[in-house]
Amino acid sequence: MDEQKRKRLEARGWKVGTAKDVLKLSEDEAAYIDLRLRLSEGLKAKRINSGLTQIQLAKAVQSSQSRVAKMEAGDPTVTLDLLVRSLLALGASNTDLARIISRR
Repeated sequence: MDEQKRKRLEARGWKVGTAKDVLKLSEDEAAYIDLRLRLSEGLKAKRINSGLTQIQLAKAVQSSQSRVAKMEAGDPTVTLDLLVRSLLALGASNTDLARIISRR
């Protein structure tokens, strides 16, 4: 958020903070959520770069298109196992996984 917008919101009585602050998450909880989101974003980028549709990826991992959509949206019902297996099904290497996880 840009500085001017933050100042306008605070001037109107809004409290501006991170999800960690608002939800009162521990460092471990915030790190876990960040990991899930990075994997989700990495999955979507890898699928698009591979030229596949959500349906094609779903078939490759024996799942459904709606489940792939949930994976890419960071839905909390999706397991880390499914995210990683899906990335591997797209041909991601260990180096690719490390790059996705270490993104800032």
